[in-house]
Amino acid sequence: MAGRIPGEPGGRVDALRELTARHGGRGGLLPAALERARSGSAEGPGAWAPQVAAAAGLPAAAGLGPATFFADLAAPRGERHVRVCTATACFAARGGRHLAEVEQALGVRAGTADETGSISLQTAHCLGYCYAGPAALDGTLPRTGPDLADQLRGRAEPCAPDIPATDITGAPVLLAGILGGQSAWRVWREAVAGLRPEDVRGEIAVSGLRGRGGAGFPVADKWDAAVGRPDTVVVANGDEGDPGSYADRLLMEEDPEGVLTGLALACFACGARRGIVLVRSEYPKAMARLRQEVERATEKGDLAASVEEAGSRPFVEIVEGAGSYVAGEETALIARLEGARGCARPRPPYPTDHGLWDMPTVVNNVETLATVPWIVAHGGASYARRGVPHETGTKLVCLSERFARPGAYEAELGTPVGEIVTRFGGGLKDGRELVALQIGGPLGGFLAGTALDVPLTTAALAEHGAALGHAGMVAFDAAVDPHELLGHIWEFAADESCGACSPCRIGTRRGLALAQGQAGPGESYGQLARLMGEASLCAFGRRVPAAVRSLARAYGPALEGWDR
Repeated sequence: MAGRIPGEPGGRVDALRELTARHGGRGGLLPAALERARSGSAEGPGAWAPQVAAAAGLPAAAGLGPATFFADLAAPRGERHVRVCTATACFAARGGRHLAEVEQALGVRAGTADETGSISLQTAHCLGYCYAGPAALDGTLPRTGPDLADQLRGRAEPCAPDIPATDITGAPVLLAGILGGQSAWRVWREAVAGLRPEDVRGEIAVSGLRGRGGAGFPVADKWDAAVGRPDTVVVANGDEGDPGSYADRLLMEEDPEGVLTGLALACFACGARRGIVLVRSEYPKAMARLRQEVERATEKGDLAASVEEAGSRPFVEIVEGAGSYVAGEETALIARLEGARGCARPRPPYPTDHGLWDMPTVVNNVETLATVPWIVAHGGASYARRGVPHETGTKLVCLSERFARPGAYEAELGTPVGEIVTRFGGGLKDGRELVALQIGGPLGGFLAGTALDVPLTTAALAEHGAALGHAGMVAFDAAVDPHELLGHIWEFAADESCGACSPCRIGTRRGLALAQGQAGPGESYGQLARLMGEASLCAFGRRVPAAVRSLARAYGPALEGWDR
């Protein structure tokens, strides 16, 4: 039966897959059709999502499910649609006050449209302007800075600076195409002409490259799991949602050639004829640049014009996300591509066995794939000499707006966090004291400002209750109230929980209620934290209590009781 996973006891049933299989596999057409309907209506999903599903020959629930799940589809949409960032870096920039200022300036509350439907306001949990926040997107036009409300009102000049990018290694890998002019497509052509797929996989294995999206899984092992499987698909995960990180946005906007070459090399190594890049809707410029590069590469013959024409040169398509943090998790991302709600799925089976429409699917994040051309060009051994044993290579580290010199820095893994913060970031603006540092986004963790003598590695940060993640660093000075920051973390967790499992769905809401109360966490919080950490379906629910625990340790007595 379509939708039953072969090899699983009893066969796990995926209702959407069964349903769409009975209707010609039309679920995959839903995302684009729902977005078109959304952009043409100021009404809620109930007014248009059932009709979209009916047009695809599907029941109303197939349209209402994703339309009410994804923020971009569920939010009211006026003729002028503004998305304002309320993520951690923008929260730190103004203590969260900018949202009320924007609401007053536009005359509309977040999550609503005005009575005439002329303007609507939506909150977003990161727009990738963490180095210049607070930020907003006015349609597709970015606006950033402390006078954000005045810019949106037309009383101040628009401001949206480019991402400052700096190599601190002496020999850039990820920034080679941006700073050094490396021709990634040349690497691709030489690889297809002179190498075998197993040669590419071998160099990746020697390099020790691990996934840069947070999990840190060995890339060679993931590729090997899909080799020799018919209909393998490679997906580039450009749904970078960690507040504080904008590395993927930098790479997709400024070096789309490197990202697509890495994807093509991954397809070649895995024997995949098809590649997909899923890009966050919050990154409209990245979407445009990637589509332009795909068109150019197809014209030059580096990519195939269709799946039918694909062989060693894959067919690549660009797909837009719809506003969900959890949809960056690989099984939730696959659900999004299939037209479903972006909820995590139980594993096993793993995507390399049964992924997109049950086809073997390799999911690598953008930064991971952008590393591949350098490794193929210079050799896996050269890459393995970078970084530290067992955690080789380099990483893009993003510093938030509170730093004296914010921006993206390419650093070797193992570089002390304190050196990045003080020597390269210049400490905080105006000589302010660094009280706490968040690393790796909301699922990462916090370090006290006086405890930064930690190597930038997954293992070392884990020993201190933090995580590498995307390696975004958000700084907090004494102006931020620790209780407000605690509430901010729980609010993010409650907003972004996909709801697929009870420990996370209920736990995040309960945590938020406790954080907003006056009595502190209470005796029952320890049990709640353990339940979330052990029983949640995916890393999102499991990591939230750990992030809160590290925050409490960074602030000490101010957050007593939350360190359980």
